[in-house]
Amino acid sequence: MRYVMKQKLFALTDRYAIRDEAGRELFWVDGKIFSLGHKLSFRNPAGEELAYIAQKLLSWGPTYEIYRGGDLAAVVKKVLFTFFSCRFTIDVPGPDDLEAAGDFLDHEYGFRRADGRAAATVSKQWFAWTDTYGVDIAAGEDDVLILAATVVIDLVCHDRKNA
Repeated sequence: MRYVMKQKLFALTDRYAIRDEAGRELFWVDGKIFSLGHKLSFRNPAGEELAYIAQKLLSWGPTYEIYRGGDLAAVVKKVLFTFFSCRFTIDVPGPDDLEAAGDFLDHEYGFRRADGRAAATVSKQWFAWTDTYGVDIAAGEDDVLILAATVVIDLVCHDRKNA
């Protein structure tokens, strides 16, 4: 499935709208205003929380945890000491871990399973006022988890508040 994820321009917190190809809003992500580290709620249009993203403050390198229904669903960690590109590990319970690897300018990412299967591709739009991404997720993948990991990648690589 293809999605368009767009960060809101005039917001006090990190805020994203996620739409399908037809422009229908399927999800939105909203950050907490007064918190230590990033804390974001991933919701459907009815307002139900589908995932919760929390930055781990005391860790070696940028690390985020994604919770679903109160249970830890994944740990997204930036791989330190990579040359010319960013890489992230997405550690999920069980054997289906993911890795996201970016290009030189951090505008193109590929999500791959541990066995090498492509899970998703992410493309950042050039010359846009806000961070806007096209996210193409392979059939059978966990769309919410991959979209939440894409939010984390944007926070780590393109967050102007941390620059």
